Amino acid sequence: MGQDDRPSLLILPYPPDPLTRDSLSAAYRPSLKSALEKVRRPTGAAKLTVAVVCPVLQGQFLRSKTLSWPDAQTLVAGIYGLISVLCAQLSINTEVNGGPNSVDSTVVLIDDDRNKHYPTDFRPAIEPNNTTIVDMATFASAYFPWNFIFSVRSELGFQVSQAYLKFAEGRQSLLQSQLVPVEGGLVLNVAKSDPASVAPQTSTYPAVCLGGTFDYLHPGHKLLLTAAALLLQVPRRGDPVPPCRYIIGITGDEMLRNKKFAEFVQTWEERARNVIFFLAQLLELSPRGWKDGTPPQIEEKDGDFTATFRDGTIQVHCVRIQDAFGPTITVEDIQALVVSAETRSGGQAVNEKRAEKGWHALEVFEVDVLDAEEVEDEPTKTENFAAKISSTAIRQQRAARGGTKI
Repeated sequence: MGQDDRPSLLILPYPPDPLTRDSLSAAYRPSLKSALEKVRRPTGAAKLTVAVVCPVLQGQFLRSKTLSWPDAQTLVAGIYGLISVLCAQLSINTEVNGGPNSVDSTVVLIDDDRNKHYPTDFRPAIEPNNTTIVDMATFASAYFPWNFIFSVRSELGFQVSQAYLKFAEGRQSLLQSQLVPVEGGLVLNVAKSDPASVAPQTSTYPAVCLGGTFDYLHPGHKLLLTAAALLLQVPRRGDPVPPCRYIIGITGDEMLRNKKFAEFVQTWEERARNVIFFLAQLLELSPRGWKDGTPPQIEEKDGDFTATFRDGTIQVHCVRIQDAFGPTITVEDIQALVVSAETRSGGQAVNEKRAEKGWHALEVFEVDVLDAEEVEDEPTKTENFAAKISSTAIRQQRAARGGTKI
């Protein structure tokens, strides 16, 4: 993997509190814009990992971490929304393998408490917990090497970037030209009346499911996939329990023949691989990082794809579906279902079908909608924004260019 083909990293300091789309825009918009403008390439696609440092997990021990899913997914949705708005303004394509001047962005949450102090002899290592979110030391130990590393010009931005670089020392050789400071925004933090109060914590589950077409994987898809991954109850290495299961129903090719611009729909195999490759960026933890360029190992069985991560503790299963229900009415032990606003009614229909079979109802979680209007100083043309988060619009653009699928 050449240096230009490596992803770049933008480290964003602690998010504003209270967390709103307006406060996120004020805090992160300048930094995201600078990073996107820097990594875009006229000669090919670029990748950007946006790592948001925040105290997202509760619990003192690695085996008993908890999180507030609504807060976590709202933060991820806000960042992906900002990325989509900025890319619409800058004429940057956002889908995976989007070609020249495209940026494939991935949002990662890093659990970190600004009041945490490490001993002077602390040695960073990969220490996963029972969630898919990792701490700063684990992130620095498993996510590398980078093309550029962007840090925010602020006191907090300097603190978190220096912490990352300290933990990453010795894992990659960095030139000064690769370390790029970018403009910071205005971060609002309103003191709580009860500083010890925390948001209600969310249960995690051994088996989580969602469904979609995932054609030309874009920020809306990435939000859905990330939000569902946050609900996984990950076993610790060596625990005598099966791996947690992330079951993703991906619409079969036959069901998409009547889609608009159907000739540009990616094949099921391509869509499933893109889903697994994206999730690998969130779930895999390797002491070698990705410097050997080895892609995730995918096992194909009966037309479905399976991949495992974190020493076999997480199993991702991409299932080919030919109806609206998919594995939710064929796999009884699924506990949680993640939906978008467009598929909200599907969650109720699934539970009605499961009730007919005498099965337990699924806990249904709905992700936020990526929205341009609330984060814009000047209104973005709806069609421009929609093109960044709509598979149909992406296919239409390719048809207008007379291009191919890739």
